[in-house]
Amino acid sequence: MRRLFSPSHLSAGFIAVLVGYTSSAAIVFQAASAAGGSAADIGSWLWALGIGMFATSVGLSLRFRAPVLTAWSTPGAALLASGLVGVPMAEAIGAFLFASALIVACGVFGLFDAIMRHVPKTLAAALLAGVLTRFGLALFTSLAGQLLLVGLMFVVYLGGKRWLPRYAVPLAFLAGLLCAAGSGMIETGGLALTLAMPVWTTPTFSLTTLIGVGLPLFVVTMASQNLPGLAVLRANGYATPASPLITWTGLAGLVLAPFGGFAFNLAAITAAICMSPAADPDPAQRYRAAIWAGLFYLLTGLFGATVAGLFTALPAALVAAIAGLALLGTIGNSLGAALAEEREREAALVTFLCTASGISLFGIGSAFWGLVLGMLVLKAWPPR
Repeated sequence: MRRLFSPSHLSAGFIAVLVGYTSSAAIVFQAASAAGGSAADIGSWLWALGIGMFATSVGLSLRFRAPVLTAWSTPGAALLASGLVGVPMAEAIGAFLFASALIVACGVFGLFDAIMRHVPKTLAAALLAGVLTRFGLALFTSLAGQLLLVGLMFVVYLGGKRWLPRYAVPLAFLAGLLCAAGSGMIETGGLALTLAMPVWTTPTFSLTTLIGVGLPLFVVTMASQNLPGLAVLRANGYATPASPLITWTGLAGLVLAPFGGFAFNLAAITAAICMSPAADPDPAQRYRAAIWAGLFYLLTGLFGATVAGLFTALPAALVAAIAGLALLGTIGNSLGAALAEEREREAALVTFLCTASGISLFGIGSAFWGLVLGMLVLKAWPPR
């Protein structure tokens, strides 16, 4: 029980959910609104997403004893925010079901597992480092706007690393909360505690919407979310098979799509927080942090927009700083692993730089292209 309620596990899980919601909850609101969703529909979407992420994160983490954290598809939500304009909600739900069915098929037939077996560990580590770089940089760029807040958090973190390394991140977060509250930077005036209620929408299927929305949603979820999500697991030494992870996230989408659960996938950035040494020095125990994240997802689902509003009430600099501090160790370990093999170093550098660039081509994010270019370099100039 003491291990289960460890402050480091709890704080890592909370920070992961905090970062996830503050960075992309607004995009989910935009996506639901684009399909003509009412306030009740938006609440239902958040309910479905929270319930789905809770069930898959807790279930898969317990099954494999690994920190398997799931998330909604952020690039998928961004795609929907523009692609659903003028599309009836029932047709949108049909597209969600179509995308989730394709994800299930990909998992059941082991296609994703087969692809990942050919990805070297150095490139997986470089991909992870590239995905997380902007969070490490944001820690220091936020100093310019909030020197006292971010500076205090950084100092507390360094002191914690020196004397209480396991609690360095929770202490830094607590210091940031106290400083923000004392400075009046937490805006809670518009908050109201209300439960979200699921709203069922019977799907209809339009070939135009399936091809124009459902298929791109499947592609960006697999390439921009599941690919780096599995790379995070591999880079941190977890050999969890891909097929059941992909299959269960797809099944969650099939069950919850009629309520607004548009797509579920493996998390990358937030999962890295639960896999960091700050969560637990023992990699075998870090799955407990993902379980806590799943429980916080449950709360965000039950209270929907209320919890999302609470997260957005915190200063942006505080969120940026705590995310950067929580990921420092993971970024360092990933860079070390990426550059460890001199024969694969150039390919790893290409993967890292392309991923960190944030480039997007044909609606697919930089993580996919970074890995593709790194593999091309490796194939064109194989190690000798």
